[in-house]
Amino acid sequence: MKHTYHIHGMSCNGCRTHVERTLNGVPGVVKASVDLEKAEAVIEMEGHIGLDVFSNALEADGGHYGIHLPGTAPDPKKLKKESANTGQGTGTFYCPMHCEGDTTYPAAGDCPVCGMDLVEEQNMLVGGRTAYTCPMHPEVVQEEMGSCPICGMDLVPMAPEASAEEKSYIKLRHKFGIALAFTLPIFIIAMSEMWPNNPLYTVLGVQYWNYIQFALSLPVVFYATWMFFERAYRSLKTWNLNMFTLIGIGAGVAWTFSVFGLLFPDFFPDQFKTDSGTVHVYFEAATVILTLVLLGQLLEARAHGKTNAAVKELLQLAPNTAVRVVQGKEETVSLDAVERGDILRVKPGEKIPVDGVLTEGATSVDEAMITGEPVPVQKSVGDTVRSGTINGNRSFLMRAEKVGADTLLSQIVQMVNEASRTRAPIQNLADRVSGYFVPAVVLVAVITFVVWAVWGPEPAYVYALVNAIAVLIIACPCALGLATPMSVMVGVGKGAQNGVLIKNAEALEKMDRVNVLIVDKTGTLTEGKPTVTHVVSAVQGLETNKVLQYMAALNQRSEHPLAAATVAHAQAQDMGYADVLEFQAITGKGVQGQVDGKKASLGNVGMMEHAGATVPVALKEAALAQQKKGRTVSFLALDKEVVGYVVIGDRIKKSSAKAVAALQNKGMEVIMLTGDNEHTAAAVAKEMNVRQFKAGLLPEDKLREVKRLQEKGKTVAMAGDGINDAPALAQSDVGIAMGTGTDVAIESAAMTLVKGELHGIVRARNLSHKVMGNIKQNLFFALLYNTLGVPIAAGVLYPFFGILLSPMIAAAAMSFSSVSVIANALRLRTAKIDV
Repeated sequence: MKHTYHIHGMSCNGCRTHVERTLNGVPGVVKASVDLEKAEAVIEMEGHIGLDVFSNALEADGGHYGIHLPGTAPDPKKLKKESANTGQGTGTFYCPMHCEGDTTYPAAGDCPVCGMDLVEEQNMLVGGRTAYTCPMHPEVVQEEMGSCPICGMDLVPMAPEASAEEKSYIKLRHKFGIALAFTLPIFIIAMSEMWPNNPLYTVLGVQYWNYIQFALSLPVVFYATWMFFERAYRSLKTWNLNMFTLIGIGAGVAWTFSVFGLLFPDFFPDQFKTDSGTVHVYFEAATVILTLVLLGQLLEARAHGKTNAAVKELLQLAPNTAVRVVQGKEETVSLDAVERGDILRVKPGEKIPVDGVLTEGATSVDEAMITGEPVPVQKSVGDTVRSGTINGNRSFLMRAEKVGADTLLSQIVQMVNEASRTRAPIQNLADRVSGYFVPAVVLVAVITFVVWAVWGPEPAYVYALVNAIAVLIIACPCALGLATPMSVMVGVGKGAQNGVLIKNAEALEKMDRVNVLIVDKTGTLTEGKPTVTHVVSAVQGLETNKVLQYMAALNQRSEHPLAAATVAHAQAQDMGYADVLEFQAITGKGVQGQVDGKKASLGNVGMMEHAGATVPVALKEAALAQQKKGRTVSFLALDKEVVGYVVIGDRIKKSSAKAVAALQNKGMEVIMLTGDNEHTAAAVAKEMNVRQFKAGLLPEDKLREVKRLQEKGKTVAMAGDGINDAPALAQSDVGIAMGTGTDVAIESAAMTLVKGELHGIVRARNLSHKVMGNIKQNLFFALLYNTLGVPIAAGVLYPFFGILLSPMIAAAAMSFSSVSVIANALRLRTAKIDV
């Protein structure tokens, strides 16, 4: 019989394989097939097997996955338990190799798949709650600032507790110290055999020194490095074979063989024995291997901490306190006490605490850390200021608009964390290779043992054992698995420091292949801050101010930048305007509604046609003259009669022309798509030296254009900032949103340029190219290392050069291979992408 069940908790192909293997291991199951996309399992069984049997099997195997019948909801208790186990979506630790996709865990520990130490995500709230203590009485801890209840001294912020990452490093360092202290004497005793007239043997016999080596090895094996054997056992139990499988088998065989030979020497043939009749022991090989692997883990932990240094630097940007102004009086409050609408004082040289709007004063702000632009930006009343940026030499007042997790800085940190946990498509290659790697290495080790035992020189079995162990130890699937995620993590952080926010690793990889860039005009090539140059009345007796009032009334409900410019122009003249009824926005054309009892329509020629109004020839010619200057014209119709128009200008960003030229020089085809009219678009395209453009497009037209280019085999990136760009942004291979644009556009895009400058695309392209190059270097190094290392360890050079690889040297090489991959990824931190 055959049944279909739903599976929850899977996030990657590794999960699918793991669940499928577990279900196939249930007694009575003929065959189980698991589909990741459908999240279901089709199980063929000899006879009926209860759902609880499958559920218990998955739970016994770690409890990360659940099973339930189609059409029914999962058991809430099971889901709660799985959430507690995996921390899916709520935890703060993740596997650096992303074995289970974006799965996170609630506590530090080992990855249940590959056994590596979980990494702490730097996702604490920027400017989160701070505790305060007395410098004289550390037992006093309060959540609010104030004075000590014992001595009256001002309380000071408490030093943050060491991160789990730092605690793990300290723990590893302690264990390494112990392992080294006991391994060195073992190594000296073993190597003393090479000394002429060994002085140690004049003190005690070989047998006694072997017992001393055994005693010294116990703290190394059963304390300092016992975690490696635990991970190896878990990998065999779950059949998630990994680096620790090989280490556990190799070092375990060497140590166990030595103990058995020490206690039962008569069991072994003479070729295993020394001249004195004792069995050759390998306590030094086992302990040195384990100690070197531990050293590798220690160096890896230290290097790994630098890969997310960009996030740590971002977290340090926000201050812990802010100066709030209440009824003219200033008070220092904890940052988490700041609420939306509070008025804050920012003094010269201080970090801006939250996102907000400058309400009094003027200053210059250093925004380099979140935009990558080194030149301070001038700010005046009404301008936006961001948390974490640094005030210049003037004091000012600001109104808090976004606090806590809503600030740009918090969102950047969150986006970087999420992007760092995503998988680039190129990682699938490493995953496929790794899946066959460990079984292949074990097979090679077995073949090595047999070949040396049958055809090797005497003592053949000793050579066979040593070389088989060397094969197991030198192989490093870890380096292969780390090749992609390490580069992605560093690259995403590098991008964030330069104002390029990357939503996922796939976008980072695709950006390197982009050959067509589509750009919107307003807010992308232009500043997106249009201003009204003049308003024209086309009807005798209708004053210009009255035309403007109608326009402002209609535009007060619209989010379009042109609408905001019209409303701002009316407000600047202290002009009042009526409310609009039955408001409706016609995407790509304009707006309409009831104003003062009249049906009013405002927009382009398409909007006038929609409203049933005919634009007089004289008005068309006047509008055409303005459009040829690169300006936008919107017509106003009242009850199907065109009564006037407004002319709006939007300056081109200074960096846009330079950025377009740089992208074209890199072989990227730049195309401008805009909803504006043909003449305005032509003027902007000419000034920007954009060779291809299309005007008068609706959102669906931009979407079709993206699809048309993709059907021709092009890899398309789309840059835009408005709601009308969202469909095309989502369809493109890489959607790039201007950080100054709408939330809808940013949500639809795979990348966001914080500053909203087109030059950010040049940075994104350069970053993508360097990250992909770095990943390929890592993969090449890891594959080359294993391709050469395993045969050398097996002894292929011995017949020609008499060279054999000691298991201890193999362990050192294996440990440093992973460290080398991380070190290569860290080079991205100093890469130049602003060129």
